[in-house]
Amino acid sequence: MSVADLTTDSQSLTTSSRFTSSSVDSSLTNRSEPAWLFRGTTEIFPDQPESKSIEDNLIQRLAESDRPLRIKYGIDPTGSDIHFGHTIPMRKLRAFQDAGHTAVLLIGDFTARIGDPSGKSEVRRQLTEAEVAANAQTYLDQVRPILDFDTPGRLEIRYNSEWLSGLDLSKILELLATTTVGQMLAKEGFAERYEKGSPIYLHEFLYPLMQGYDSVAIAADVELGGTDQKFNIAVGRDLQRHFGMHPQFGLLLPILIGTDGVQKMSKSLGNYVALTDDPLTMYSKLEKVPDHLLKQYFELLTDLPLEQLPDNPRECQKLLAMEMVSQYYGQDAAQQAQEAAKALVQGKGTTEQAIVPEFSLASIQFPAKLFYIVSASGLCKSSSDARRQIQGGAVKLDGDRIDQVDLAFETPDSLEGRTLSVGTKRFVRLVR
Repeated sequence: MSVADLTTDSQSLTTSSRFTSSSVDSSLTNRSEPAWLFRGTTEIFPDQPESKSIEDNLIQRLAESDRPLRIKYGIDPTGSDIHFGHTIPMRKLRAFQDAGHTAVLLIGDFTARIGDPSGKSEVRRQLTEAEVAANAQTYLDQVRPILDFDTPGRLEIRYNSEWLSGLDLSKILELLATTTVGQMLAKEGFAERYEKGSPIYLHEFLYPLMQGYDSVAIAADVELGGTDQKFNIAVGRDLQRHFGMHPQFGLLLPILIGTDGVQKMSKSLGNYVALTDDPLTMYSKLEKVPDHLLKQYFELLTDLPLEQLPDNPRECQKLLAMEMVSQYYGQDAAQQAQEAAKALVQGKGTTEQAIVPEFSLASIQFPAKLFYIVSASGLCKSSSDARRQIQGGAVKLDGDRIDQVDLAFETPDSLEGRTLSVGTKRFVRLVR
């Protein structure tokens, strides 16, 4: 599939029906099988199951290859925190690693200075080299529990500044000549901005070309990405053909809906679960995942067979929370988090206070009003937000609802060791 195909063929955006969860779950015992590798996949392109060509049929390429395939996933370190939505392609990389293939984790230290315009209605702020380097290191630290960093030949970590920073003007002109302005303007984000008369800068047109050239530089066989990355992956296929290579396959994965059950998971929307969340916070967020999202969360974030999930939604929520905390912190921490969450809901404090995040009252100048302490602890975004939460009955001390908006404390003595919470997902233990 070429970029031109994307601009004319609306059928190319349909989901492949061959890779359903029911067909996947029966094959979980063999992790080299396509059914397991394609679990949770939204689309694979090109997808011609009757073809015997290794350029049209990924199963055929997997079967005929005499070497491990190179599976590319690129991340632009434009932020420092990773949430569970970001782990979906990482888990897919790990699935290919476990099947004997090579994961190529591409750090877009050069492209991050531009910012991917996909799905954006305005130009993105360009980052400095130092900001990108710092973010990249935090990304790598956070994905270590997911990827196989130890088995020889299973992981390559590459930075696209290796090849992009050295491109001369003649090479850039060659890349630009492979794509038309019309094709670029058909890209979702660009089309919307052009229609509105919003500025589109020429350097933004270079982003899909640079991401595509990454696939040339690392000789990718398969590129993973969210459903918003189809255009960029197709550019990579075109450029590989241009340079005389077998074009890569695109394997698209869903965008995870956040814990609010409505919008995509995002830190700015507050509907996220971060990899850096402590066990209790992680557990408490996940045991509230809306019923209609449970199957998707299990399919995309766990290895559990879907046909073996409990019928009761509440039991599914608790199983999901236990499974995810166990992945990142171990079974003991997950059990402690479950017990602590139950105790907090019942207003009995927590039996394992050590796993509750702590907030030091040393930074508070007493006498102090509780709404200020709530805000300073990070449980609310501002003092006005804290006041609204108290008025709404969402703020509790050791499970007791606070209904006095201007409740004040003369000293920290009566607060030390107590659990302060806002709603059922945010809480801290107050310490001196």
